[in-house]
Amino acid sequence: MEHSFWHSKWQKNEIGFHEPKGNALLVKHAQYLLGTMPNSARIFVPLCGKTRDIAWLLSQGASVVGAELSEVAVTQLFEELGEAPSISQTPTGKIFHKENLTVFVGDIFKLTANDIGAVTGVYDRAALVALPDAMRSLYASHIVEITESAPQLIVSFEYDQSRMPGPPFSVNEATVESLYGDTYVITRLERSVLEGKLKGKVDADNLVFHLKGNS
Repeated sequence: MEHSFWHSKWQKNEIGFHEPKGNALLVKHAQYLLGTMPNSARIFVPLCGKTRDIAWLLSQGASVVGAELSEVAVTQLFEELGEAPSISQTPTGKIFHKENLTVFVGDIFKLTANDIGAVTGVYDRAALVALPDAMRSLYASHIVEITESAPQLIVSFEYDQSRMPGPPFSVNEATVESLYGDTYVITRLERSVLEGKLKGKVDADNLVFHLKGNS
């Protein structure tokens, strides 16, 4: 998927995929991401947009590292948090930073493990479902590499893809297994009906997975 697609979405404020109050499934299953000592957690949120989930994670005492292509989204994220970040330029993009929140602006595939530093977990609610099938394998391998196989909490949707084009795309259990099964033990924590349908149009299920290193 072209970068111009997402830049256009943010510039035109066509962000129906953005949840203004955070995600109830994150709150419900947060123990798998934060453990018993949230103050020690450092969570990577790929393709984060301006998700309110970041505010919730910060409120629990966790530190957050985000990655987002759109500078518009990141600027709005800090504005909505009421924070004025420091901004620095790197060879691959910009870094917005304020206390326990750091967000890299640019192509996520250019980030390295040294860039993001050590993380205790990955929260993926908007990345896998945003990427077309052809890009998911590359993305999954990259996330494993730059996070050094950190545990993950993945929230996705499953629906009849023929009834509506993505994004968000349908990402079922078999897809998650094919992408991450060689690296992680995968546990499906929940399957539930998505109330109000996906974009109000298509019946869909919520899926939540916990991924833990298999070594």
